[in-house]
Parts: sequence; structure tokens; C-alpha cells
Amino acid sequence: MLLSSFCRRGDFQFVVADFSILRTVRLKMTTIFSSVALAAPIEVFALNKACADDSYANKVNLGVGAYRTDDGKPWVLPVVRKAEQILANDMSLNKEYLPVLGLDSAATAATRMLLGEDSEIFKAGKAIGIQSLSGTGALRVGAEFLNRILNHSVVYSSSPTWGNHGLVFRNAGFPDYRSYRYWDAANRSFDFQGMMEDLRNAPERAVIILHACAHNPTGVDPNKDQWRQIAAVIKEKNLFPFFDSAYQGFASGDLDNDAWAVRYFANQGFEFFCSQSFSKNFGLYNERIGNLTVVVNDPSVLPAIRSQITLLVRANYSNPPSHGARIVSMVLNDPALYEEWKGCIRTMANRIIAMRAGLRERLEKLGTPGKWDHITAQIGMFSYTGLNAQQVEYLVKEHHIYLLKSGRINMCGVTTKNIDYIANAIHDAVIKFQSSL
Repeated sequence: MLLSSFCRRGDFQFVVADFSILRTVRLKMTTIFSSVALAAPIEVFALNKACADDSYANKVNLGVGAYRTDDGKPWVLPVVRKAEQILANDMSLNKEYLPVLGLDSAATAATRMLLGEDSEIFKAGKAIGIQSLSGTGALRVGAEFLNRILNHSVVYSSSPTWGNHGLVFRNAGFPDYRSYRYWDAANRSFDFQGMMEDLRNAPERAVIILHACAHNPTGVDPNKDQWRQIAAVIKEKNLFPFFDSAYQGFASGDLDNDAWAVRYFANQGFEFFCSQSFSKNFGLYNERIGNLTVVVNDPSVLPAIRSQITLLVRANYSNPPSHGARIVSMVLNDPALYEEWKGCIRTMANRIIAMRAGLRERLEKLGTPGKWDHITAQIGMFSYTGLNAQQVEYLVKEHHIYLLKSGRINMCGVTTKNIDYIANAIHDAVIKFQSSL
């Protein structure tokens, strides 16, 4: 075989052989994707990877948004293991599709848990549940419904809020995303007056995202009297409440206490949506099980609402997965398993509360500049420490303690084994880089 010619054209070579002719030709490859810009990394996931890649023996991850035991390990709830064993042994179950709106026994039980066993709203058939892809999926489906079906265009969330709220609502079609004041950085507390002023200035029919309990990221919740005043303004201004309930039971250890705000709104005659997640309180992070509770004043409108949500889901993910839904359904509908689950919730909540008290005690004992009572005044998984960006960077680089740039830490990452190390490191960072703490 003879080489008859050697051709260059473009960037890639290939050989063409025709008996005695061998040609090498380079062709230029083109792609329609060359204009795609590199998106910014998601901070919490980038932080987790950096921590995982760190070989330092005493590294601490205070960024991950998941529960950890006192050994720093993920915890599969014993009641979840028990439910899974029962499901595994049930030969009547199969892998067929669930209905578009999910497993009704799970969704109904989730709605009942949210509104309360004795809820007149629930008993009157004025509330329904739609199984969703965890709380995120509930937010997305609810947001699309409000935008596409009811033509809502303005949405407000707290400043700060969970990092995904803006992305979810903008991608669901909301063209106008705004914030209401929430965190008082100077006093490390709830900016109630700022929130009230912003709600009063919101346009009619604006959607208001409200954290049902254990506000993420600040850990600061309104008290009951403040919730009453918030509800009054929302009613007066004809705003639409959209609760995000990611931590019911996980915050205080009490399902009823953590649902107080949602139930108050229901009893005041509000129509609203509420996204529910079972990632934290069931530990079912990767099962993506949640619920969208819809509360209305007239039950006759619910069939039409269900029909429209059916189309939204069908065009999005068609139908939800079954495994997590079956676990939630079994536990919430079985009295013995339900009580066992509530014990698991208390275990998680009490450990977090104890770590809050321990961290505050150590910082105060060290004489760390500033006040640290906000750590125990806050509730739930996260604490807004008040640490500034320079202090955070120092903690990451010098002490291998990984936390978000905002100073938010996951209290579940604090254990009896590392709490002294964390307190001493924070003390060191604050001393070196004084702020208004």
C-alpha cells in the first residue's frame, strides 16, 4: 500500500485507504456547544468536595446540610430500617409506576401530619397532598402552578434564604424575584420590623415564601405573636403564602410545635401552599420524597387543581419514585412505627440543641470577643454565626474547618469529639480578625 498524499485540513487526522492509496486528512470539528458558559459552582457542594479531598486528620465539615451522629456519621433511622425490612419481605409489592401525583397514602398522611390530627381543615376536605421530589420538587411544582395557571409574577423570599429558592422560582417562570428583610446582622437577630415594612410594600397577589420553622440559613424564627402580625399583613395586602417546611419535628423535637405557624394560617382561613421534605426528619435524603400540601377554602376547586398539577408533573418527571413514599406512608400510618419515629426525631433535635449549648459555653469560657447567645437562641440544623468572610477563610485554610462564606454552620457537624477544636479555632479566627461580633 503506497502513500499517495498527506493532506492537512482542520484539526483532526483520519486515514483514508483505497488499496494502493493512503491519505491522511485532518478535518475541523465544530460544535453547537462552544458558546456554553461555565456556570458557577454550587457553594455547598464545592465545599463538601474540598473537605473530602483534604487529607488533614482533624478536618471538620460544617457545611453539609445533613444530620450527623456524634461520631460524625450519617444516620439511617432505625424505624426506617424496620420499614424497609417489612417492605422487602412483602412479595405483593412490585416496581410498577406510581400514579402521576404519587402514592396517595403517603401524601394524605403527610398533609395530616402538617395540619394536625384534629385539623378541621383536613377533616372538611379542604386540603390535599401531592407527592413530590422532596421539598425542592414541591416548590417547583407549586411555583409553576402559581405562575402558569394563576398568573402570579412576583415572589418574595427572606434575605437571606435557602440558596435554591431563587433558582427554583425563576426557572418556574417568575420574572420578578424580590427579597424581604429578615436578618439583622448588627444584632444577629430577626429583623421583624424590616420584614413587616417590606410585606406592607409588596404588590397585591405577590407570593411570599415563608420558612415554617428552623429558618435556613439563620436558625431564627418569628415568635407566635410575630407570626400573628405577619399573617395579618399578608391577609390585608392579599398576598399568597407559600410555606417551606423542611424541618418539622427536626427543629424542636416536637411535630406540633414546629407546625404552629402553618396551622395558624390554616385556622385563619388562608389559602396557601406548603412544600414538605422528609430528607431531614426521616433521613431520606437520596430517596427524594416530599409533599406539596394545597389548602383551599372551597373543596370544589380541588379536582381542577389536581388536574392541572397532573399535567405539570407529567411534562416534568411523569411520576415520582415509590421507595421513599412507601417508607413514609408505612411509618405515618402505623401508630407504633409513628411513635418510634417521633423518638428518632427527638434524638436528632436534642443532639443539635446540646451542641449549641456546648459551643456557646466554650466560646464564652474562652473569652471570645463578642456575644454568643445567638447560637442558643437560634433553632434547627443551622446557625448563622456572625463570622465574616475573612474569618471563614482563615478557618478553612488554617484550621481545615469547612463552612459557608456567609458564616453559616451545620450544628450537626459539631460533636463531643471536635467541639473543643472548633471553639478554639473560632476563638483564634475572631482574635486575629476582629469584627463587630
